[in-house]
Amino acid sequence: MNEIVEKPTGRAAPRTEQESSKRREIIDGARRVFFEKGYDGASMDEVAKAAGVSKATIYVYFGSKEDLFEALVLNDRARSAEHLFVVDPSADDTVAFLRRIGISFMTMMLQPDHIRLIRMVIGAAEKLPHIGQVFFEAGPCHGGRRLADILRQQADLGRLVLDDEISAAHMFLNMCQGKLVKGQLFGGTTATPTPAEIEEHVDRAVRVFMAAYGKKADA
Repeated sequence: MNEIVEKPTGRAAPRTEQESSKRREIIDGARRVFFEKGYDGASMDEVAKAAGVSKATIYVYFGSKEDLFEALVLNDRARSAEHLFVVDPSADDTVAFLRRIGISFMTMMLQPDHIRLIRMVIGAAEKLPHIGQVFFEAGPCHGGRRLADILRQQADLGRLVLDDEISAAHMFLNMCQGKLVKGQLFGGTTATPTPAEIEEHVDRAVRVFMAAYGKKADA
């Protein structure tokens, strides 16, 4: 599986805990500024102020605003992915583990900061298509590959019937999102869906998925 790594900037990567901490502080400051003003509206001076560092310090770690934005996108995607798809692939109850995955995925997707990140990337992608590609690979593609591995293991155990596990994985994740994520993303709804609403939506997705890919009883 190909992993996304941060683009080299021509400087040595931070090697000490202090340097790593400083880098995190810069990214955290950048997050606040980018979320408030968007990519175009944010300035490195404002990021420096928010992070409590000098602009020169930022350039020790990041060669440009684009490099910093890319690091923010990768950092937030990695942080979001840490708790996703952590299941025992040998679990007997396929419906139950798909339900856990779907609820965990949707809870992450509907976080206000995650919605802001998606909006920000979409807004920047026309000028900076590379950023859109990075987000797509580190987010939807990476998540689809991870889930596909789990689905393939379930198929090998005889619990699912798959012809293309990647397509099946993306179908499941897209069904889980349905209109809930789009409603938040485009401002169609203002209230964040409740846990009960998320569970109901995921349950529907699981039922449809199992109808398509669940192992059929022998006639």
